[in-house]
Amino acid sequence: MTDSPDPTTDAQEPRGLSRRGLFGLAGVGVAGVGLGIAGDRAALAVAASSAQTSAGAVYPFYQKHQAGIVTPAQDRLHFAAFDVADGTTRADLIELLQDWTVAAAAMTAGADVGDYGSVSGPYDAPPEDTGEALGLPPAGLTITFGFGPTLFQNAAGVDRFGLAARRPADLVELPHFPGDMLEETRSGGDLCIQACANDPQVAVHAIRNLSRIAFGRAAIRWSQLGFGRTSSTSTSQATPRNLFGFKDGTANIKAEEPAAATEHLWVGASDGPAWLAGGSYLVARRIRMTIETWDRTSLREQETVIGRDKREGAPLSGGTEFTEPDFTIAGRADQPLIDTAAHVRLAHPAQNDGLRILRRGYNFVDGNDSLGRLDAGLFFISFQRTPASFTTVQLNLARHDALNEYIRHVGSALFVVPPGAAEGSYVGAPLFA
Repeated sequence: MTDSPDPTTDAQEPRGLSRRGLFGLAGVGVAGVGLGIAGDRAALAVAASSAQTSAGAVYPFYQKHQAGIVTPAQDRLHFAAFDVADGTTRADLIELLQDWTVAAAAMTAGADVGDYGSVSGPYDAPPEDTGEALGLPPAGLTITFGFGPTLFQNAAGVDRFGLAARRPADLVELPHFPGDMLEETRSGGDLCIQACANDPQVAVHAIRNLSRIAFGRAAIRWSQLGFGRTSSTSTSQATPRNLFGFKDGTANIKAEEPAAATEHLWVGASDGPAWLAGGSYLVARRIRMTIETWDRTSLREQETVIGRDKREGAPLSGGTEFTEPDFTIAGRADQPLIDTAAHVRLAHPAQNDGLRILRRGYNFVDGNDSLGRLDAGLFFISFQRTPASFTTVQLNLARHDALNEYIRHVGSALFVVPPGAAEGSYVGAPLFA
């Protein structure tokens, strides 16, 4: 086990879970260093990952950029925002990130958390791993970490961890957009974790164990389960449909577009600060859809609102799904075939100074409200080089989009996503250098 790190150093090598991390897992002194048995299983899982099936796919945790951004979008999501606990020190925060790194590297490789995992530890102590993913394949699990504005300086202006001077200039709270009906309990957060997988139990297992490890240092502020990805992030994927029944994310940035990713997605070395180069910015928006109203709307009106054909996903100006929309073609009474208030028109780069963002959203259905209406919609996630890209597009949509009649933005958060961790270091280490 490692002792608490020196807060002035860049990276204490995360050889295993810290003493506090083990307490979070077990509640008693379950000992051990490194990944142990679980590490052997991780090596076997990586060696067996040549057959990249949806269940057996393995995406390494240690990369130049964090996985879970341009990674081919998986089918399931568990997203959680955390608040750092009162009394947590800078050293505690570093130690938490080290513990999370060790656990994330194990779980993404298909291994249990800890030295003993879920079934091999002391019989009279709680297991180190919760065990619900025991026997399941890695399922393409990716775990992506982000830091919120309040980690650098909280709402009262307090610099709790000596990070205010290293806060990126772009990391400020998003503006209040027209029509926003935000709920505080579904917004904000000091830290975030995005767990994506092709098996819902694998994604939930990841958040459950990382939350458990954080005990005493950070606690979940809010979380969201998602299913049925609503965007494709690879040309190998078919375009999915959202809960309104329309194909979504046709023009998304794809993993096979490195030049577009460099221009629109990754923070550049000249963008500042230096510790963030190779990272990105994550926007999360919980968008509730008024399903019942939409379901009573004519097909003609639905297609007019979206600006695409519902069957094929082609723009109403003609062609196939991937035909570039032509906003100049007029139809009846010299009105444009793609309405001036259509979602496709207003979200298109041509209407937003050429800006593109990478969308990685998911459908959600969280039961129903007191009136019997489905609490359902889109958990929107986007990654971009600067939050200004999202703000430009969202302002255009919030002011003019015909779709606003059928949706409500009820949750919102912004996080900076540091670059990927180097093996032997931990996620976000350059921030603390």
